[in-house]
Amino acid sequence: MVLQFVEGQLGRNILKQSLAQLREVQQEADEEMEEEQFLKPDHPVPRDNKRLGTVSLTAKTTDGKGEESSEEEEDVDETLSAVPQNTDKLVKDFEEELHLAKEDQQILDHFMNKDAAPQRKLADLFRDKITEKQTEIQSQVDASSVQTVSVSTEVQDMCAQVGKVLAKYRSGPLPKMFKVIPKMRNWEELVYLTNPDKWSAAAMYQAVRIFVSNLKEAMAQRFFNLVLLPRVRDDISFYKRLNYHLYQAMYKAMFKPAAFFKGVLLPLCMSGTCTLREAIIVGSVIAKNHIPILHSAAAILKIAEMDYTGPNSIFLRIFFDKKYALPYRVVDACVYHFLKFEHDRRDLPVLWHQALLTFVQRYKEDLSPDQKQSLLDVVRFHTHYTITAEVRRELINSKCRGEDDAKMAVDE
Repeated sequence: MVLQFVEGQLGRNILKQSLAQLREVQQEADEEMEEEQFLKPDHPVPRDNKRLGTVSLTAKTTDGKGEESSEEEEDVDETLSAVPQNTDKLVKDFEEELHLAKEDQQILDHFMNKDAAPQRKLADLFRDKITEKQTEIQSQVDASSVQTVSVSTEVQDMCAQVGKVLAKYRSGPLPKMFKVIPKMRNWEELVYLTNPDKWSAAAMYQAVRIFVSNLKEAMAQRFFNLVLLPRVRDDISFYKRLNYHLYQAMYKAMFKPAAFFKGVLLPLCMSGTCTLREAIIVGSVIAKNHIPILHSAAAILKIAEMDYTGPNSIFLRIFFDKKYALPYRVVDACVYHFLKFEHDRRDLPVLWHQALLTFVQRYKEDLSPDQKQSLLDVVRFHTHYTITAEVRRELINSKCRGEDDAKMAVDE
């Protein structure tokens, strides 16, 4: 048997996923070990007890502090780590890469949804969802003939105690009751009873790990939309940055890309109130993850069909930079997205011009002659002093869709 090594980007992706799986297995083993020691009062765990050494695919050695020591390192190889450690530097570099100017903020305000409802708190969202579900059940069935399942007082008290633990959680094993919640049919109500708006950031990350592993795609989507997204937006709005553990939770949520797009990305874009800071942070998560082409194509198609806002251009540019071989239907939708501004008299932000330039650079050979001429008409009306010339050059000096097939047919 001859062993072959995989080189290039595919090899790095395999190493990245392998390391992520090894860390998951090691962390679960550590939690089980800590839980067993926690349940033995005769053998207390000393504070300076060192954790088991983690399996590493690199030549670096740990100093006995495990993953906690790696979080304090300044220079971390992002291609070999499951989750970036220096998240603040990553987001800052991503923001500088977009070349955002302060003058564009006034232009972007014209595209914000003025009639959008104010952002609601996480507890209010859960309370409304539970009330709506109870009202729906009562309207569909007769309460006198059918006995509905209700949460007992003991379970409510237990959920309240679990919520108190999660509010102060930093590290270590989680309550066993919380690990069982995703397997219950009424998991939404049980999660609400634990007061998710008061969970610590570390508890939120552990919750995302558990729910991603145990819930199906549709239920994971609801958890992301009801719990993760409001918490992330609240944290960014209050602190002007995202907590490290919440950033980890976003990375972990990408393990189910369809649920992440339907529960986080698309609702964020459709809200009409997504800020540039939120778009940059969420976009950095998307940019650093490998996403299957079908999920990305569906997300591009949905964003291209939405009403325009500045953050939409950020997300589209991120997907274009991934250089997917998109279906013609998605390419046509993106072309129509830019053509909608042909008769728009408003000044377009530089983000729109950047997204258009990235699109024509990546997919210029997938455009038909009519589509190229239409885009040239658009940039004749909406111009940018440095970007428009590049857009024209890319459109004019490139082949059109189907030209190679036509030449092959003539040669034959």
